[in-house]
Amino acid sequence: MDYKDLAVIYEDNHVIVVIKPQNIPSQSDSSKDPDLLSVIKEYLKVTYNKPGNAFAGLVHRLDRPTGGVMVFAKTGKAASRLSEQIREGNIEKHYLAVCCGCPLDRRGRLSNYLLKDEINNKVTIVPAKWENAKMAVLDYSVKEIYKKYSLIDVDLITGRSHQARVQLAGIGCPIWGDVKYGAKANGNLALWAYSLKFNHPITNQSMVFKVFPPLEDAPWKYFNVEKFINITKPE
Repeated sequence: MDYKDLAVIYEDNHVIVVIKPQNIPSQSDSSKDPDLLSVIKEYLKVTYNKPGNAFAGLVHRLDRPTGGVMVFAKTGKAASRLSEQIREGNIEKHYLAVCCGCPLDRRGRLSNYLLKDEINNKVTIVPAKWENAKMAVLDYSVKEIYKKYSLIDVDLITGRSHQARVQLAGIGCPIWGDVKYGAKANGNLALWAYSLKFNHPITNQSMVFKVFPPLEDAPWKYFNVEKFINITKPE
């Protein structure tokens, strides 16, 4: 990924909001593949002709196969204040997922203890008493059904690794394309961070950003996604 390909949807002196492509890591990892944080730093360096390395602060992450909206800080102060909002649960993140099957309850809350295997990069639902297990909570609602698939809105209450993927798989509804958690290899993972709400780290103004998943691609094209995301288009 080149910095010229970066999809910037908002930028000021303190924050930059972008669309993370699928299958790009949020930050550098052991694969050494191009990552979004490095791309943003390069974008800032070139765009503003900054000497040396440009600063960009990573305050939250999306799993590598997940795409959607992310905010990065452009100053240390902004990074600190956004990170505080994350810790206090004041940043709202909503996802759309296309799942194989449909939950018995069309709306509900999933609460599980999760344990991550760092070596194999896989998360498992475990009993609460297990050492290093962490509580994960999400709310979901089924928006639409197409044949044996369901379009589900996911509100992450906590931000655990692979959380939506493993918890939805845990109720028998793995996400389309998520081979790691029991789905067939249908293509890209159908999990998209479509909405992000936070308070501006300097002005404290409430800010909401929404982005569509790739609507022309399967499985998104099977659903009326635009109806549920409800983005107000400029006149």
